[in-house]
Amino acid sequence: MVKPAIHSREEERLLALDSYSILDTLPEADYDNITEIAAQICGTPISLVSLIDLKRQWFKSHHGLDVTETPREYAFCAHALNYSDTIFEIPDARNDIRFSDNPLVTNDPHVIFYAGVPLLTDDGLPLGTLCVIDNKPSKLTNAQKKALRALAAQVMNLLSLRKNKQSLEASLSMLEEKNRTLERFAYIAAHDLKSPLNSMISIVGLFEDSYASVLDEEGMKWLNHLSQSAGKLKGLIDGLLDYSRCEMVQKEIKTILFVKNIVAGVAGLFASEKNIAIELDTELTIVKINSTAIDQILINLISNAVKYCDKPEVKIVIKVTQSQTHYIFAVADNGPGIAKAGREKIFDLFEVGTKADKYGKSGNGIGLASVKRMVERLGGTIDVESEIGMGSIFVFTIEK
Repeated sequence: MVKPAIHSREEERLLALDSYSILDTLPEADYDNITEIAAQICGTPISLVSLIDLKRQWFKSHHGLDVTETPREYAFCAHALNYSDTIFEIPDARNDIRFSDNPLVTNDPHVIFYAGVPLLTDDGLPLGTLCVIDNKPSKLTNAQKKALRALAAQVMNLLSLRKNKQSLEASLSMLEEKNRTLERFAYIAAHDLKSPLNSMISIVGLFEDSYASVLDEEGMKWLNHLSQSAGKLKGLIDGLLDYSRCEMVQKEIKTILFVKNIVAGVAGLFASEKNIAIELDTELTIVKINSTAIDQILINLISNAVKYCDKPEVKIVIKVTQSQTHYIFAVADNGPGIAKAGREKIFDLFEVGTKADKYGKSGNGIGLASVKRMVERLGGTIDVESEIGMGSIFVFTIEK
């Protein structure tokens, strides 16, 4: 018996094999289907997907054979690694000096005929073979050889898909961990900044009330500027806190709510606003939904409609319908509308569509991004339909 020679790029080959994380995995139907087809096409009782490790050959699929691995020094497939440019075929191992006294020939499973196609990476490194085995002499036809090569290519496609999937999952896991860390940092930073900022706003307000008669026009100008900047910063921090809470809101339990009560509760928050009408259009009586989430989504959309309305009276209609899988909410306003270019980025974080609202305050681009994130966390989608001068309709869905 002649032991198989070590591959000329053995170290690279073993690293490549390890990168697929395939060794010692459970059987899979996709590989078993290929070995079954290979055996049928070639007319052999045995077909294997064999991978050559440092000291063994391990079978990812073993049609017609009970064992899952053998020592490398006995492996026909280990010889085949060095014939990667062709099919390694042994018509009768008993007449071949390399294999005549091999235990796999003289004992079970009595390998007499062998034909193996190397499984090659894109770099030309052989990981193992797709092979067929018989216990009597044989020889493949050209058609059988062509079919065996095609099936070997499919094995490599499966291995590559597995590797790419694992790489993608690892990248997604790393990205999710980074996002969780960033969100936690943003929440802690915003939360810790909120208290001293509130104190600063209170002090500025005290100065404005108590020292307005003492400060000159220039001093009041700078004090007003400080007050506006502090208010803007507070809005940004509140927005960051809301954005960070999206994950926590998702975990809250759904409850059965009356639709009219949802809208009435949200509308009550805007009771102090003048010239505003909020109407409900629905045939639904109840919904089973996350109450905190729907409140935050509607408050944000209605607040934007109020702040950016250019009409004497703000008119908002909330329509609620349902499909078999989702509740569908449509929040329509009579505002100025949104240009097509603006609609494409309106839900992006920190993207501000309008410089200032009707009160002269500029947004921070967090509100609609938070709404979109929350809707998606609840298994839905959100979009906007709008025409300049004709208002906007925000349509979002929430999974039942």
